[in-house]
Amino acid sequence: MAAERADDGVDEAADTNRRARTAVPGTASEAPDGRAAGAEGSSGDNKNAPAGDAKAAVAVDPKVAAAVAAAEAAGPQNGETVRIDSWIWSVRLVKTRSAGATACKGGHVRVNGDRVKPAHSLRVGDEVRLVHEGRERIVVVKRLIRKRVGAPVAVQCYVDNSPPPPPREAVAPAGIRDRGTGRPTKRDRRDMERLRGAGGRPGSH
Repeated sequence: MAAERADDGVDEAADTNRRARTAVPGTASEAPDGRAAGAEGSSGDNKNAPAGDAKAAVAVDPKVAAAVAAAEAAGPQNGETVRIDSWIWSVRLVKTRSAGATACKGGHVRVNGDRVKPAHSLRVGDEVRLVHEGRERIVVVKRLIRKRVGAPVAVQCYVDNSPPPPPREAVAPAGIRDRGTGRPTKRDRRDMERLRGAGGRPGSH
C-alpha cells in the first residue's frame, strides 16, 4: 500500500509540472519570438531618433546662410592672394584701406606674431593682431575676402579672440590742442602717452 501511494505521488507531481508549463505564457519555446519582437521595436526607435537629430543639425538660420554666401562671393578669384591691409579693411577692423596700410607701416599689425608690411599675403588660419584706436584686436582668419562687406558678413570671416574693450571711463581723452599750434613735439607725445597710461608706443610690446 505504501508503494502504491508513493507511485501516485510521483504521477501527481508530473501532472502538476506539465500543467504549469502549458499555463504560463512566455515559455522557452516562445522566448525567441518575444526577444525578436523587442529587438525590432528598439531598432525602429533608433531609426527614428537619428533622423530627427539630422533634421535639427541641417536647420540653419537663413540670415547666417546669406552672410556666409556673401562672404564667399567677396573672396578672391582664380587663386588670387589677399593683402593684409585690404583684408583688415574688408572685414571692418579699420575704417579705410589707407588706415590699414598706415597701421601696418607703423608696426601695429602682426600676423602670427610678426610685424608685416601692407602687401603681406594672408592665409586661412593666420592670427592677426591689430592695435587700433586704443584697442587690441586678435582675430583668426576664417575666410579671405577682397571687398568691404557689412558687419553681419564680416563676422563670418574671422574668429574673434579679442579681449573685451575697456570701459569708456577708463579711456583717457586725447589731448586737445589749439588750432594752428602745429604738430606735437616729442615731449608733448610723451605727456599724452603718460596720460593715456600707455607708457610707450602702441604695439611695441
